[in-house]
Amino acid sequence: MNISIITIGKLKEKYLKQGIEEYLKRLSIYAKVEIIELPDEKAPENLSDLEMDQVKQKEGERILSKISDDTHVIALAIEGKMKSSEELARDLDQLATYGKSKIAFIIGGSLGLSQDVMKRANASLSFSKMTFPHQLMRLILLEQVYRAFRINRNEPYHK
Repeated sequence: MNISIITIGKLKEKYLKQGIEEYLKRLSIYAKVEIIELPDEKAPENLSDLEMDQVKQKEGERILSKISDDTHVIALAIEGKMKSSEELARDLDQLATYGKSKIAFIIGGSLGLSQDVMKRANASLSFSKMTFPHQLMRLILLEQVYRAFRINRNEPYHK
């Protein structure tokens, strides 16, 4: 399985980089995982709705340019479907079973994802009704993907 995490914004925090590196190492025995970092669109603090849409549109174009036609896309969005770890594991297992070997998880910038990205997504996933920093979501997502592989192989993992 080839998993891409396509994300807007650079990761600066050393502690997050270390956690991400650890989960990438753990995941390497199960899947090829790559993180594609795309630059965020520079914008002033107070934006109109139109300006917000323009920022999301530009970031969305960058995201979509990294997705091939045969990729199953899962957008991380607060309005997405909440799942348990076991449900995510089952979803990933079913994708593999039915020949979907390319999966891309999309993490938007601070304003979220464009409508075009949401339309391209095959599914949308929410980790909570709370808002998390998109840099932290990388680590949380990698941990859950790792947990999913462990669950699917009946390997022990902390509950």
